[in-house]
Amino acid sequence: MSLPNKVTIVEVGPRDGLQNEPEAIPTEEKLALIKSLSDAGLSRIEVTSFVSPKWVPQMADHKTLCKQLQQNKNIAYYALVPNEQGLDDALACGISHLSVVTTCSETFAQKNTNCSIHDSLNRIHHIRKKTQADNLPIRAYLSCCLGCPYEGDTSLETITNIATRLIEMGCHQVVLSDTIGTGTPLRMQQLLERVLEKTPVSKLAVHCHDTYGQALVNIYTSLQMGISTIDAAVAGLGGCPYAPGAGGNVATEDVVYLCEGLGIDTGINLQHLTLAGQRMTDFLNIAPRSKAAIALRNKAY
Repeated sequence: MSLPNKVTIVEVGPRDGLQNEPEAIPTEEKLALIKSLSDAGLSRIEVTSFVSPKWVPQMADHKTLCKQLQQNKNIAYYALVPNEQGLDDALACGISHLSVVTTCSETFAQKNTNCSIHDSLNRIHHIRKKTQADNLPIRAYLSCCLGCPYEGDTSLETITNIATRLIEMGCHQVVLSDTIGTGTPLRMQQLLERVLEKTPVSKLAVHCHDTYGQALVNIYTSLQMGISTIDAAVAGLGGCPYAPGAGGNVATEDVVYLCEGLGIDTGINLQHLTLAGQRMTDFLNIAPRSKAAIALRNKAY
C-alpha cells in the first residue's frame, strides 16, 4: 500500500462550513475560529467568499473580516471569488490566495453560479488573466464530480476535460468535489483513475461531504492513489445551499485522526483542533458531526 508521508489539509470551515448557517454569525466569532484553527496547526484556511450578500447572506462581512484578519505569514488564507468584481474586492482587502468554482453539471452551474459551464470557465479565465502577472495561486473547485442533485451521475470524460482545461488556464490546483456526498470508494477510484490520465496528482485535491457516511473511505481511497491535499471543515460544519439535502463537509478532526492512524503527518494538533470545533458548535448551539471530536470530548480511557 502506497500512501503519502505528509498530507496538507485545507480547512474550509470558516467559509464552506458556515455559509449555510441561517443566523448571522458575528465577525469576531469567525475571526476567533480562524485564529484557533491557526493555533491548531492549519496552514491553509479558506476564510470567506466575496459573493453578493443577496445570494449568501452569511458572507456579507467578507470585507470587514479580511481587513480585520491578522494574517500569519506562514498561513495561506484563501477566499472564494466568483467573478472579477469579487476578485478586485478580495485583492483590495489583502487576500492573495484565491478559490474559484465551476462544475461538470449544466443544471448545477445555473443553480450555483447563474451561468453555464462555458461561462463559468470564461469567468475563471478572466480572473486568471488579471492575476497572472503576480502569479497568485488559484484553487479551482470542480463541483458534483461524484454526483449531481439534479442530473445524477456525472460524466468522467466531462470532468477530466474540465480539470485539464483548468490546469491549462493556470489554476495551481483542481479540487475534485463530492458536493452532495453520494460518492463511494469505487466511484472515487474510477474518477481518479480517469482524471490522473491527464492531470498530475500534485495538481489535485479532494473535497468530500459526508451525506451518506462515505467521506472518510473516499478520502482513504484517494490517499492510496497519491492524493495529498484534502479539504475538510472543523466539526463537520457545512452543506451546500444549492444542493438540497447535502450533508456537511467531512470533519477535519476525523481526517486528522485517520491520517495519524496511517502514520501520515498533518502538522495539526488534534486536541487543539477539537477545542476549536467545540467553541464554534457551542456558539451555534449544535452538536459536532465529528466522531473523533465527540469521542475525545467524552474520553474516559
